[in-house]
Amino acid sequence: MEGIEHRRVEVNGIKMHIAEKGKEGPVVLFLHGFPELWYSWRHQIVALSSLGYRAVAPDLRGYGDTDAPSSVSSYTGFHIVGDLVALIDFLGVDQVFLVAHDWGAIIGWYLCMFRPERIKAYVCLSVPLLRRNPKIRTVDAMHAAYGDDYYICRFQEPGKMEAEMAEVGTAYVMKSTLTTRKTGPPIFPRGEFGTGFNSDTPDTLPSWLTEDDLTYFVSKFEKTGFTGALNYYRNFNLNWELMAPWNGVKIKVPVKFITGDLDMVYTSLNMKEYIHGGGFKEDVPNLEEVIIQKGVAHFNNQEAAEEISNHIYEFIKKF
Repeated sequence: MEGIEHRRVEVNGIKMHIAEKGKEGPVVLFLHGFPELWYSWRHQIVALSSLGYRAVAPDLRGYGDTDAPSSVSSYTGFHIVGDLVALIDFLGVDQVFLVAHDWGAIIGWYLCMFRPERIKAYVCLSVPLLRRNPKIRTVDAMHAAYGDDYYICRFQEPGKMEAEMAEVGTAYVMKSTLTTRKTGPPIFPRGEFGTGFNSDTPDTLPSWLTEDDLTYFVSKFEKTGFTGALNYYRNFNLNWELMAPWNGVKIKVPVKFITGDLDMVYTSLNMKEYIHGGGFKEDVPNLEEVIIQKGVAHFNNQEAAEEISNHIYEFIKKF
């Protein structure tokens, strides 16, 4: 972690915290997911900066040391992409290599959709392009597939999930979520956070997640709460409405996709069929590689950190 520098910069009307390492070389922009922070990329920041790249990882809007606007509707895809375009401008470069995971990956697809000229290549973890169905809103489709207690459905009502998380405490939410190896769609216990994403939360942490790592995440979320993070989910249906002009658009940026075979996203929502059955390649014509990591779960950038760093480097060095 030595040599990682921190600052808050003005972007798109908010102050954004960024972690960075490496003064020279092409910029690699890392986007974290839920419920995470820039810190999720700690290993990749060090690895890529040592290979001659300038690694930059923000806390996204609503997270960590970045501002968290109070309005739910301030967390649409447009707002987040606006923050990132302003950040790229601030960094003084025309293009970046993009690396993103989970919600960061969803935002990454929007960034490639709206401003492809700013992205040299995209290494996407966990969440492939979510093809827009013009006939049904995103959360409505998830509700039809998995019911009221599918986690995304449960996240919709402002304040409710925050209260349920408060009952079990931030430390439990973070530990149980980061260590989950449960496959398939996350279904929460009725009316409570309960065991959340993980009915088998281990007593001892896995080797890839130290007590210090967990403490860092917990300390930040204890300060901010989870509302900013949950507001991304609360904009799924609004994003569906706003993205109508881009229905059916092809993503032309060169892409490498990596996920674990135990990932909760890969093992639900018909993702395997979409990824391997031709749909993904149809929507992303320059999808160059699909890597499925054996025995790896959702947080693959942390669990298989060295392997992910190598995959990123092997792909972006070609450009």
